[in-house]
Formats: sequence, C-alpha cells, structure tokens
Amino acid sequence: MLDIHLLGTGAMMPLPERRLASLLLRRNGRLLLIDCGEGTQVAIRESGWSMARIDTICLTHFHADHIAGLPGLLLTMGTCERKEPVTIIGPKGLEPVVRCLCVIAQELPFALRFEEIKGGRHDSMFHDVRLTGFLLDHVIPCYGYAFELDRPGKFDAEKAKELGIPIAHWSVLQKGFEVTDTAHEGRVFTPDMVMGAPRRGIKLAYCTDTRVTGSIVTHARDADLLICEGTYAESGKAEKARLHGHMTFAQAAACARDAGARELVLTHFSPAVMEPELFLDEASRVFPNVLVGRDLMHREFRFEGQKDSHNHVYNDIRFYAY
Repeated sequence: MLDIHLLGTGAMMPLPERRLASLLLRRNGRLLLIDCGEGTQVAIRESGWSMARIDTICLTHFHADHIAGLPGLLLTMGTCERKEPVTIIGPKGLEPVVRCLCVIAQELPFALRFEEIKGGRHDSMFHDVRLTGFLLDHVIPCYGYAFELDRPGKFDAEKAKELGIPIAHWSVLQKGFEVTDTAHEGRVFTPDMVMGAPRRGIKLAYCTDTRVTGSIVTHARDADLLICEGTYAESGKAEKARLHGHMTFAQAAACARDAGARELVLTHFSPAVMEPELFLDEASRVFPNVLVGRDLMHREFRFEGQKDSHNHVYNDIRFYAY
C-alpha cells in the first residue's frame, strides 16, 4: 500500500487558504517528500505524519517556492531526534544549493546524502518503491518523479508441493530469492519455479513547473494517478503558460489522456486562480477523470483486489479531502 498527502497546491506564493506545492508519500511508515516551499512543515503537522520519518526529499528545481522551507524542515527533523541519514535528490548543483541554504541550519544530528540528477533520467529506490526522476521543460532545469511498487505473481502452493519444496522455504521464494536446501543434497529452488506472472502494481507520477513535454507521457504511462501542474486554468492562456514554463488545465489533461493514466489531479495553481473548480471543464472535456487538488488531500492506494483488515475489497483508490 502507498499513501500520499498533497500538502499544498499553490504556485509562486503561499495564500491563507493554499500552501505551496508539495507532496508526501508514505510506504510502510516511512516518508518521502517532494519539494519544500515556505510553510511545508506546517502542512506536514496538519497531516498528522512525523517529520522524523522523512527518509528522502526529492526537489523538482531550485525556485524559492519549492525549496525555501528546506532549512526549517531539516532543523525540525533534528529536534524530533532524527539520527538516520536523509537522502536528497535533485538537479545539477544540488549539494552546493542545499549547503548554502543550510548555513542557517547548521549542526544537524543526521547526515545528508545527495543524489544529483545528471541528464534526462535518474533511477533510485525508496525502500521497495522504484523512483524515477525525469526531465521536464521549465525555464530552469526541473524534474518530475514517478513511483512504482511492483507486485509479484501469485505463489503456487500446489506446484511447490509437487516439487517437494519444504514449507520453510516458501516465504523466501515469495520474496523473490532463491533457496539452497542443504538438508536435501543442496537442491536449489528459484522463484520462477513457483511464482506466476507479475501482476499490476501501483504507479504514481508527479510533475510541476513544466511546459508540455513528451517525458510526462513516457513516465506517467498507465499510472494509477498523475498529479500534474495546471498553473493557468484557461486554455486561452496557453501562450502565457509557455512563456513562463507552465501549462494550462487542458494541456495537463492531454498529458494524462496520452499517457493512459487512470486519473488526473491538478495542482500548482496561480494565485490568480482563486477557484480552480470553476475551470474544471477546461480539463474534463479532454480527460474526464480529473479532480482539482486541494491542500491536505489524502489518497490511499492498494493493489487491485487486496483486502484490508475488515475484509473489504479495494479495486479502486480511497479518497479523503480535508
């Protein structure tokens, strides 16, 4: 299961009812943060998640509305007794930029590890979630991020019995590791002997501060959810959006449609777009399954057909908005 909290949905400046664009992703109680504009840590507190559990921070680019809150966040993580290293991923020049910001956040009780994105793509891991950074098209180098949680095929217990595989080895094979059975002449068992074809996993994509570019379609292909910028609501502002390195609602919707995404959530609204819902038709005419993002929107993703502790089957995504 993956959880996300859309912490803020604003662009350029925080507003009383809208914080700057950022996102938290949770996997097995550990957190990944995308961007950290002014006020981000207030939104994290309101979400109810602990800042001490943030293991990875992904920065899209080096504009103040996306990184100005980083020193304060790191200081707060230190006061929360964070001791483990924190990985920070971002564009070229990442470490000098962060070190400069951290002049006002010195003597952190944890190490910072930097993964600088070089070129058009960066592959990494957030625990068992595959993370891909991909180049967007903004006025400065900017990256989107895709997250994929794979799901192996079903374990075939009858096949395991036929092959004489001891039950003690079953869980290891289900986790994708081969086993040498020293008690029976060193027989080697491999996962492909008892596991079915991989099943559909979970895929999310996030991109903001970008013009229309093919990399969005490529990396959001078949995503369960694409969270995409819609800085300018009206299609008539497409040229203004292009000049400033952004998109309109309709352009974001076209990206979701062309990627074959299941759902689109719009974010990163201009301060001039006070009521984005009034312009939702601009997007829904292009891609029907679209929502306007709201600060502290919470989404929970489960594998298709997976049951929770109350035996309810989730073939879809649960949605909360605060």
